[in-house]
Amino acid sequence: MSQTRRGRPARAAVYERLRVQIGELRDRLGGLPSPVEADGIWRGIWLEEAHHSTAIEGNTLVLKQVEQLLGEGRAVGNKELSEYMEVRGYADAANWVYGQAVAPGAWSTGKLLSLTELRHVHRLALVPVWDVAPHPKATDAERPGSLREHDIQPFPSGMQPPPWPEVPAMITDWLSNAQKLGDTSSGAEPEALARVHSSFEQIHPFLDGNGRTGRLILNLLLVRLGYPPAIIYKGDRSRYLAALRRADQDDHGPLAELLARAILDNLHKFVVPAVAGPSRLVPLPALASKQISANALRVAATRGRLQASKAADGTWRSTRAWVEEYLAGRYEREQGASKGS
Repeated sequence: MSQTRRGRPARAAVYERLRVQIGELRDRLGGLPSPVEADGIWRGIWLEEAHHSTAIEGNTLVLKQVEQLLGEGRAVGNKELSEYMEVRGYADAANWVYGQAVAPGAWSTGKLLSLTELRHVHRLALVPVWDVAPHPKATDAERPGSLREHDIQPFPSGMQPPPWPEVPAMITDWLSNAQKLGDTSSGAEPEALARVHSSFEQIHPFLDGNGRTGRLILNLLLVRLGYPPAIIYKGDRSRYLAALRRADQDDHGPLAELLARAILDNLHKFVVPAVAGPSRLVPLPALASKQISANALRVAATRGRLQASKAADGTWRSTRAWVEEYLAGRYEREQGASKGS
């Protein structure tokens, strides 16, 4: 379906919005900020991703417990130790991934992604939990960072990961396909991203942790391409898994749209508010706050009460200064109305 439910924009419009707004991030706002320049935005994305991505796999820590674990080193609550270590490992891996946005380390080979880096991310994510709760069927050759030497049972959807002897060659081919994401100057197309992500999950190269590693590697590719990371929220788990099943049938549209929306969400929630000055024209969702929602801003713009302009991609844009001016005027109007009554 090209049109989503409840009046949401058609899939093609979401893709176009992503293309235009990533272009603006690069050309007008200087690209992704470095972790040194804007530690707060990366920390916000880091906490949310560590929580939601592990929750998709069944982790039961709530966001507050994740914040205390990662911020203070305290394991609050009475959860199994393995759950805390699962979040700790994911956070360690995500921290390394985000560092690649502007400062690739010694692992970089000039490629978008190498096998060494793939194995490194898996090792970072899995070692903490593996040390307290190793996979019961793992051999010594299947520790974190090593490809599996077991066959995997078919998924509930019926998709069968390949026999383990085929995995090394398939991962080599997969890496070649991932490399192609960086071949265009305009950026990766959402359906190409979806194809790379879903094919990794189909190969299932490791004995355990493929879902977590797949999402971390997706974000490694995104930040190296100049995109914000994508967070798949636990509330979208069913939609995400359904989209992966559609991708197993070579229909990558639902997954691509989900990823495009996830990237835009982080762009608006974390990145643009941190890097846009008060006079920069930016999409209204990037100007939303506790005082006023994106929808209320859109209504104000549509009615001409908020100074704004409608861009070629169909989104309304305004500036932080104009929003502050509108809010101040609204407050004065409300005060005047209350005195009059």
